[in-house]
Amino acid sequence: MIYSRPGRLGRDVSRIGLGGHEFLPDGRSRGFNEDYARATTPGVIFPGFGGDKRKAVLRAACQAGINFFDATIDSEKDALARNLREFPPPGPVHIQTRPEGMCWTNNPADPDNQLMADLALLREEVKRILALTGWPRIDFLNFGFMGSALQADPGYLSKLSGNITALREEGLIRFATADTFSGEEVYLRAIATGAFDAIFITLGFANDGGLRRVLPEAVARGMAVFTREVFAKGALFAWGMEAGIPDRDLLARAALKWLLAVREVTTVVVGAGTPHEIIESARVLDDAAFTPDEEGALAKVMAAPACREYRSARLAEFQGK
Repeated sequence: MIYSRPGRLGRDVSRIGLGGHEFLPDGRSRGFNEDYARATTPGVIFPGFGGDKRKAVLRAACQAGINFFDATIDSEKDALARNLREFPPPGPVHIQTRPEGMCWTNNPADPDNQLMADLALLREEVKRILALTGWPRIDFLNFGFMGSALQADPGYLSKLSGNITALREEGLIRFATADTFSGEEVYLRAIATGAFDAIFITLGFANDGGLRRVLPEAVARGMAVFTREVFAKGALFAWGMEAGIPDRDLLARAALKWLLAVREVTTVVVGAGTPHEIIESARVLDDAAFTPDEEGALAKVMAAPACREYRSARLAEFQGK
């Protein structure tokens, strides 16, 4: 494993991270695609999370030297905490998670993410997560908010900044991550506060809008850059079939190598449903140079109509056009 050490963190973070999602037979994530409202309700734990299949994936990740783990819903948080207690990793790990029912658009009663701006409510939620998991603190508390939060309250980011300072001083969190699905300007405004230690961003060869301004600004402030959806939630493999490339391992390696070559990226968080998938992802670091086959496969996929349409739509969305 290769590690990065962004200035603000002062600690080594693996270049490959493991996402917390577990998957249904059709490849969709569990919880969210079973009962979204219940899955994002605090205290709801779906049965079966953290079972033998997930344990095998987590073991493979730890054996590969991965030390960054992401968990979203309570079912994932609980499973990760249980599994890591069952087979402790060989060294320190860094876990990113979110306040349940406060992020993005997952709470109809809080469409503008105002709950995270209330320090008392956020503090209680962090304490609830710590009680659920047994963690001494949250390594990276992810603040996932939409642009509407800033429109509803012009002082929103100032309030989040104060909350981050308070939670850190109280020893409840170590770092804070800015996260949004509202595009470039919202990221830039969050970065400009100086309150966040990292960003979490959707990034890949078919979704590269963050390269222009967001990543350079984050790195200039010593922030970590964590990325998601390197395989475009599985769309990569459909584009590959359209381009006449059925070899999923080849496509995955090419997509990972493209992203790992972006110098600003700290960690690529990968979703994996089998040990093979996370092992192959980690092996990419053994030789990150493109082979002719990988280079050719990526070129063909990028020329596929569905991929070109996706790239155009994501760029326009990210830039607010």
